[in-house]
Amino acid sequence: MGNVVVFNNLTLDGVMQAPGRPDEDRRGGFAHGGWSPPYGDEVMGRVMAEGMAEGGPILLGRRTYEDFFSYWPKQQDNQISDVLTKTPKYVASRTLTERLPWENSTLVADAVATVPRLKAQESKDITVLGSGNLLTSLMRHNLVDRYILLIHPLVLGSGQRMFGEGDLARLRLVDSVSTTTGVMIATYEPVSGTGGARAVRH
Repeated sequence: MGNVVVFNNLTLDGVMQAPGRPDEDRRGGFAHGGWSPPYGDEVMGRVMAEGMAEGGPILLGRRTYEDFFSYWPKQQDNQISDVLTKTPKYVASRTLTERLPWENSTLVADAVATVPRLKAQESKDITVLGSGNLLTSLMRHNLVDRYILLIHPLVLGSGQRMFGEGDLARLRLVDSVSTTTGVMIATYEPVSGTGGARAVRH
């Protein structure tokens, strides 16, 4: 049985929006895209390579899938591009209906209903990259088993955050690694019985 593992870049104030490129996601007038690459080093590269080497499927929201497809297949002789193309990709979307253009992609209309079945049938972990809206749904339905968070020594003050207002998550730290650039790679698991973030009802 596979676990759902969230693998995301975050700032100290919890922003996850557009870590890779300036034009990655400008929603809400976000002007700080591309904040993560300056912090890359050998340690971060090794951790990411180890994670990708596991070879399990990837679960993506529609927006993240379309962004990845617009960028990675165009990168020639790139190990990450090759791995992403060959890896099975589950795409959560209620609006996409056409055949997905990126090979090894499968459309998932209802992620909350489908993910438990995927976990039961997969022998390897299912990794969620980015995909803020999808991630919120998974957390609030206790479907996340592990978080690997690359927490950057940076405060942006604006942008989409991984945990939103009203979310409550009780997590325990199970591993941590520091990079030479000050990024803390922290692995958390939900405290037994909580499963992830949920909305707090007042």
